[in-house]
Amino acid sequence: MNLIENAKLQIHALIEAAYNAAAESGALSAGAELKGIVEIPKDTSNGDYAANHAMAAAKALRNAPRKIAEALVANIDLSGSYFESVEIAGPGFMNFRLGRKWFGDVLRNIEEEGADYGKTDALKGQKIMVEFVSANPTGPMHMGNARGGVLGDALAEVLHCAGADVSREFYVNDAGNQIEKFATSIDARYRQLILGEDAVEFPEDGYHGEDIKALAKGFYEAKGESFMDKSVAERHDAMAAFGLERNLPKMKADLARYKINYDEWFYESALHNSGYVAESVAELTKAGYTYEKDGALWLNTSKILGDKLLAAGKKPEAIEKLGLKDDVLRRANGFYTYFAADIAYHRNKLAVRGFDKVINIWGADHHGHVARLKGAMDALGLDGENRLDVVLMQLVRLMRDGEVVRMSKRTGKAISLSDLLDEVPVDAARYFFNSKPDSQIDFDLGLALRQDSENPVYYVQYAHARICSLIAGLAAEGLEVPKAENVDMSLLSDVHEIELIKQLSALPEEIRIAARDYNPSRINNYVNELAARFHRFYGACRIKGAEEETAKARLMLVWCVKQTIANSLAIIGVSAPEKM
Repeated sequence: MNLIENAKLQIHALIEAAYNAAAESGALSAGAELKGIVEIPKDTSNGDYAANHAMAAAKALRNAPRKIAEALVANIDLSGSYFESVEIAGPGFMNFRLGRKWFGDVLRNIEEEGADYGKTDALKGQKIMVEFVSANPTGPMHMGNARGGVLGDALAEVLHCAGADVSREFYVNDAGNQIEKFATSIDARYRQLILGEDAVEFPEDGYHGEDIKALAKGFYEAKGESFMDKSVAERHDAMAAFGLERNLPKMKADLARYKINYDEWFYESALHNSGYVAESVAELTKAGYTYEKDGALWLNTSKILGDKLLAAGKKPEAIEKLGLKDDVLRRANGFYTYFAADIAYHRNKLAVRGFDKVINIWGADHHGHVARLKGAMDALGLDGENRLDVVLMQLVRLMRDGEVVRMSKRTGKAISLSDLLDEVPVDAARYFFNSKPDSQIDFDLGLALRQDSENPVYYVQYAHARICSLIAGLAAEGLEVPKAENVDMSLLSDVHEIELIKQLSALPEEIRIAARDYNPSRINNYVNELAARFHRFYGACRIKGAEEETAKARLMLVWCVKQTIANSLAIIGVSAPEKM
């Protein structure tokens, strides 16, 4: 239950009822529709919620906003509501102050919903896919994959908590140029093992990593020299399959270690083998959006995007200055491009599997690809503008002692996801990487290992562990966590208690906004503030030694904090330890 949203809705209803009463008595003109905004002000000293309905209705009611507010306040009946008072401020704002009932309902709601507290039905009925990481299976996963993995996984969980039917997907690029380059690289290393390094020139654009040498050695140990007599195509097919059979399980294991598990691993090769890429390109041709040039088949991307811009009111000369370009779908040699496969893949998501919304987590370097892919979906009649969303994430810099870290101390190579998880706890990695996608982050390896309040994940986890120890200690002395029905909530009146309950109430709203904005980092900020308010409360409000009924109420409150911290950390895939 979202009690913040409920309070806002109740204010709208109270104001509407007050207007009807004021109009009936002649205090205000009848026949108007009062619409306004209800917000939580930054400074809540004058009220917990502020409504601007009086100002919004000034024109329709032909009256000064403050006069309207006075008439509304005179007719508001707060009995049985969440509010104990309403006052007029400034030019006509109406400030509502919450009463004891609302604060008690927050704790009762957390008790009732338990591990489900925070979940809403804001996106109920929506079928959403989140595709993330989707790293080429030709080598180890890097820091971009580490960040994208957390952002995608946390976003999927936020959307799930907001009521959507969510599927997590990894798109395996097991076809195309990068796989041919992968096979060529293994082949060159394989032949070097047999003929000598000087006898076989390694391709300049090949994959030069030690992992390729290891795969070539493994292939040699399994097959010996038997493939020296095979054709290039046979060697490459076998070596690509050998490499993928070893790389993909390692990727899955690394991601599982990172607490990421997918509902679907979708293979690009399936699109080619089934003829779906060719069929998708044929559909674009049928729709009149392709043409042939120099033996290749092109998508008229410039027309698709140009027509969209014209429809949006952009002037032709402004569109021309953008320098829109067309895209090759099928090369002169008959092979389909990666873009053609990408179009087919997203057509499959929308047209075949019927997702209402598909969300991709991409690196910022893919920015130019977004409009082209959306345009292709529009050209296929799949409403790419509204059904396909892309979250672009910025780069990650690893830092140690103020210096940028590029190489692993253990391997001497570029740091991979596996290397990172060997050095810092998974919880720290997930917490740090779940930051706002559009900002570059500096991942401080030293900070991630610190066990003090400077490390934000430790700070939050310590709050949870502290509460667990407190509850266990009090239970040993005979004071168990009471049921909410047996607690006098009116005793929770200290400013630290009030601020703590307000923060508890905000989780459902934070989840709703995080889902709306595709920004799961809001949960980090939320739970960090919750931990801070708990620590302040704990320093100011005694439980042990307090009067019995007060102690019971405060114990119920801290249990709710424990549950809400655990729920919040679960959303971002971080553990909530009971001891530290």
